[in-house]
Amino acid sequence: MSFSVHIERWPAIRPFRISGHVWETFDTVVVEFARGGKIGRGEALGVYYLEETVESLLAQIEGVAGAVDAGLDRAALQDMLPAGGARNAIDCALWDLEAKRGGRTIWELTGVAPKPLETVFTIGLEATPQAMAEKAAAATSHALLKVKLDADRPLERLQAIRAVRPDARLVVDANQGWTFDLLERLAPEFAALRVDMIEQPLRRGGDAQLALYRSPVPLCADESCLHLGELDQAVERYQMINIKLDKTGGLTQALALARAARAKGLGLMVGCMAGGSLAMAPTFVVGCLCDLVDIDGPLLQKTDRLPGIRYTGGRVAVFGPEVWG
Repeated sequence: MSFSVHIERWPAIRPFRISGHVWETFDTVVVEFARGGKIGRGEALGVYYLEETVESLLAQIEGVAGAVDAGLDRAALQDMLPAGGARNAIDCALWDLEAKRGGRTIWELTGVAPKPLETVFTIGLEATPQAMAEKAAAATSHALLKVKLDADRPLERLQAIRAVRPDARLVVDANQGWTFDLLERLAPEFAALRVDMIEQPLRRGGDAQLALYRSPVPLCADESCLHLGELDQAVERYQMINIKLDKTGGLTQALALARAARAKGLGLMVGCMAGGSLAMAPTFVVGCLCDLVDIDGPLLQKTDRLPGIRYTGGRVAVFGPEVWG
């Protein structure tokens, strides 16, 4: 089996801002495996708050080149690399290659039943509440909005959005940007504004107070639940978890985490670190098991690879093997 790996940079439609970070391009690592005339592909962006970069992912991936030449499989990969973007890119490429070589779809391989999904549309942080409201008002074809907030006027921003979009379902993502006191003050107000969920209000490692807190709005762990090894702690503090393949280290572990979390009674969301259709396709597979889906990465880019996943407003069509898997 031969393989190649390279970096791609996809310009954002506009600078994408969250609490403490801004992206003007979405940089990815793409892995391609070739065997028997078939090519399997996987794409990853890495986990920025763990200081993963495309350069560090590239170095990790190139470090296992010998194992690839020796016939690396997904089972061996789980022990060879830690959870993170490098393992994700390789794991997804191996899934794709297995599907193409065996003439089976990813749905047949995983046993996941495909269905069209509704994705959130993300309203990134802007300088003013009014600017965010204008973005929400313009997103008329999207009924489910994910609002990025920090500690700067979060209530005013959400009120402005709700005023122009009384029809929309709203979820909020604080990206670790609040204190516990701020969460306590905001949660009842957000419940009154009909917010479905608050994602990662407190910093990773600083959310122990949530174990005794009963929020009027369900809380979702993102940074506080990276992979299966962190699930038990998340169960004590959150009502949902957000599964991302760059965090779990690929589709293999993402599926295992989804099933384990559901068995413990948690709600499920699937998310992404942005990315185009090659990154979204395996994420879509996990999304078919979830309550909330955030796979709007291609909608944040100026262009997407072709053929790509088909988006019609917030609706995402089931893809075929010409896209991935």
